[in-house]
Amino acid sequence: MARYLVTGGAGFIGRHLCAQLLDEGHEVRVVDSLLDQVHGGQPRADVLNEVEFIHGDLRDRAITAAAVRNVDAIFHLAAEVGVGQSMYEIDRYVGGNDLATANLLQEVIARPVERIVVASSMSVYGEGLYVTPDGNRIENAGRTSEQIQARQWDPVGPNGERLTPTATDETKQISLSSIYALTKFVQEQQVLITTRAYGMSAVALRLFNVFGPGQALSNPYTGVLAIFASRLLNNERPLVFEDGCQRRDFVHVSDVARAFRLAMATQDANGEVINVGAGEPHSICDVGKMLAHAMDRDIEPDVLNEARAGDIRHCFGDLSKAERILGFRPDYKLSDKLGELAEWVARQQATDRVRDAKRELETRGLVA
Repeated sequence: MARYLVTGGAGFIGRHLCAQLLDEGHEVRVVDSLLDQVHGGQPRADVLNEVEFIHGDLRDRAITAAAVRNVDAIFHLAAEVGVGQSMYEIDRYVGGNDLATANLLQEVIARPVERIVVASSMSVYGEGLYVTPDGNRIENAGRTSEQIQARQWDPVGPNGERLTPTATDETKQISLSSIYALTKFVQEQQVLITTRAYGMSAVALRLFNVFGPGQALSNPYTGVLAIFASRLLNNERPLVFEDGCQRRDFVHVSDVARAFRLAMATQDANGEVINVGAGEPHSICDVGKMLAHAMDRDIEPDVLNEARAGDIRHCFGDLSKAERILGFRPDYKLSDKLGELAEWVARQQATDRVRDAKRELETRGLVA
C-alpha cells in the first residue's frame, strides 16, 4: 500500500478519489485551502475524517513542504475553477493554479516522488475538433466577435463551409480561449516538464465536464449541471447561453476518480496527456431539460442568445487513448446517473448566485 498526497482533496473530485484510495487500503494525506466559494467555510466531514488533513494554500511554501513530506506519489487536483471568473480575476487564477503548482514542484525536486497525476482540462483545446463536408480535419475552428454579435454560433470552414463537430483527440492543437484554460495548460506542462527533467514520472488527465453528487451547488462558477441544479432547486429557470445547442461531454465523478487511480498505476502512461470523459455529446439545453425532469421540475431553460467571453461552441472527447493505455472506459452515461444526482440535490440547500455572476460578467463587458 502507498501513501498518497491529494491536493485539493476536500473538493468534489478529490473526496471521491480519496474514498476510492481508502477503500483500497492506502494512506491518504489531503491539503486543501477550503475556499469559501467552494466549501462555504466548512470542511466536508465524510472522508476527511479518515485522512491526514492539512488546511492550507499551496502558495505557502511551508504548507507545501509539509504536504509533500514522506509521500510516495501525488494526485494534483488543487485549482481555481471557472472560465468566466478567470477572465476578471486573473491574478487569483494564475496564482492559485500556476504559482501553486510551481511551489509544489519546487518542493518535490528536493523530495522526489514516484509519480504525479495532474488534473488538466478539456478547456485547453478551445474549440473541439471539426471536419469539413469532404472529411478534412479542422483543428483551428473559431468564431470572430462579428460572428458572435450576429448570433452565428457555429464555426464555419475557411471557405464558409458548414463544419461538423467530431470527437476531440489528444493530438488536436491547443487553442487557449480563457485565462482558466491557459492556467490549466501551464499546470499540466509544468508537471510533465519538471518530472521528466528530474527522473520522476507524470500523467496529465484532460477532464471533460465532471458531474455527480457532492459538487458545490452555491458556487456559480462550478460545473454546469451543479449550476442548473441550484437554479432548479430554487424553482428558477437554468440560464443557457447562446442558443443552447452547444455540446459537451459529461462524465461521472466516480469514473473520473477511477481514471486517476489507473493513471497512477499504469506504467505505460508515463509522460502522457489523456482525455477522460464519457465520449457522449449532449446539448446544454437538452441537459437542462433532462435534469429538470429528473428533479421533477416542470421548468424550461431560459435560452439567453448571449455569449460569454472565453466560451467555446462544441467539445467532446475521443477516449481511444484512455482505453488503449489505461484500459479506461466510463461505467456510466449521463442518463444513468441523473436520478442519483437529483436525489442528492433534493437533500441539499443552495444559494442561487447565478444572476449575480452574470451581472459581474456584464459589468466587465464579458457578455455579448
